[in-house]
Amino acid sequence: MNENTIETLRLLVVSRDPAVLRLLWSFAEPGSWQLETAANGWEAMERVQSGAAPELLLLDLARGDADCLQLLPWLRRLCPDLPVIVLCHSEDAGAKKEASRLGAQDVLVRPFSEEQLEFLIHKYFGPSNDSAEAEMVSEDIESLGEDELFLSVSPIMQKVRAQAELLAQADVPVLILGEPGSGKGTVARLIHKLSVYSGFRFLRVNCAEMPGDLLEIELFGREHPSGNGSSTGAGRTSLGKLEAGEKGTLLLDEITKMPLGLQARLLQVLQDKRFVRSGSDKPVEVDVRILAASSDNVDRAIAEKRLRSDLYYRLSAFTIHVPPLRQRRDEVNILLRYSMHKLARYYGLPPREFTSLALAACQNHSWPGNLKELETFVKRYLVAGDKELTLSGFETSASSNGNGSHRQSLNLAGAAREREEVEADEGMLPKSLKSLIQSVKWETERNAIAAALEKTGWNRKAAARLLGVSYRTMLYKIDQYHMSASEPYPAPFPETRLAGASQTKGNGKAS
Repeated sequence: MNENTIETLRLLVVSRDPAVLRLLWSFAEPGSWQLETAANGWEAMERVQSGAAPELLLLDLARGDADCLQLLPWLRRLCPDLPVIVLCHSEDAGAKKEASRLGAQDVLVRPFSEEQLEFLIHKYFGPSNDSAEAEMVSEDIESLGEDELFLSVSPIMQKVRAQAELLAQADVPVLILGEPGSGKGTVARLIHKLSVYSGFRFLRVNCAEMPGDLLEIELFGREHPSGNGSSTGAGRTSLGKLEAGEKGTLLLDEITKMPLGLQARLLQVLQDKRFVRSGSDKPVEVDVRILAASSDNVDRAIAEKRLRSDLYYRLSAFTIHVPPLRQRRDEVNILLRYSMHKLARYYGLPPREFTSLALAACQNHSWPGNLKELETFVKRYLVAGDKELTLSGFETSASSNGNGSHRQSLNLAGAAREREEVEADEGMLPKSLKSLIQSVKWETERNAIAAALEKTGWNRKAAARLLGVSYRTMLYKIDQYHMSASEPYPAPFPETRLAGASQTKGNGKAS
């Protein structure tokens, strides 16, 4: 479309939801398209009938108002070429199917993300209807709330989605297995969303992030004695996640990192639906759906006495295996573009288009760090463009030794050059870009340290010598970046959450 055409485009919205109208106003750039509203479907039909038909109509169904869909056949008769988008609620059974049958081009089911709605508008008002943004409104992409999406574009993830939907209907524990960063937490959220627990809280505890005594309090809570020393005085109670998640879902991430004593207590909770809080002798009844996840080899964890076999058998009756990103290459381009738009909006920058060279390199890359690695790459590509392909070592990062094992390439000189270049220009950049470049510098330093530690088998003194820094500095940096030998690939900084996976505003770790 040329600019003169774009200026005349009109979007007619039938909605009683002020939040939807505010959202659409925020999407409309000055001079791009005009937003008009109608109080109800019949007013919208009168406008179409009067000859003032818009270029796009958005019909927002109120909860339980499926009768409004009967407007669609009339609109099709009056203006067959008018595209119609329908927004409906997930509890309105059959509304999506009925809207499509009656002629709606696209249907979004709440909850949906701002990006999905924006991409859908640009599908019709953008430069072309087959743009990359149109991919993001596919029925294979589901919003899970909190800026998190589940992608089932590839056949292997469609199978995972079917398993999640089946297990969501049963009140049983589920064990979710997969490599770090593959999206285990997102699968857990999908199970929660599709279950009867979806109206209640989804809570998550990473068992690897805290020592055993704190983890016990985090899960089971604690009864504090009264301050006056009286045996009859009422003490203060700290609720644990098992109680706070009443009637909801609790995800225990990295379950093999939980101390064996706590594993025994968890097994008791799974069996009896009750526990005794520390500092008290009264049993506490619990009603929470428990999901567990691990990136470990569970058979090895059992053999090494890091996971109780009885707990494993209790959890593993129903197991979902989340495939790594290298087995889901159909999703890579969508994830790249979606992440780019999220990060660009977060930093207040225009999104950078991926070149054909970049897309080809990303398709050929093995992504050993899964979604964490992809998020880091997109953030750096936003700054450096195609230059980032070399800086990230895409051409040399996957190599094999005599045993065929994968290793991370070490390019300290490239990392140092990158830091010097961005530091030289940083003083002339706007604040939002400065913050992005600062995070890129942190990632560069962290990646170099991680690569040195991996190359030396986590011998910190040898890694310090390799990098030319003191041993004290090495220990400080390891602590600063919260690094551990159990993490095979450095997480992005600051952490983002992506779909299948997670995104920019989340504060949990991708799993």
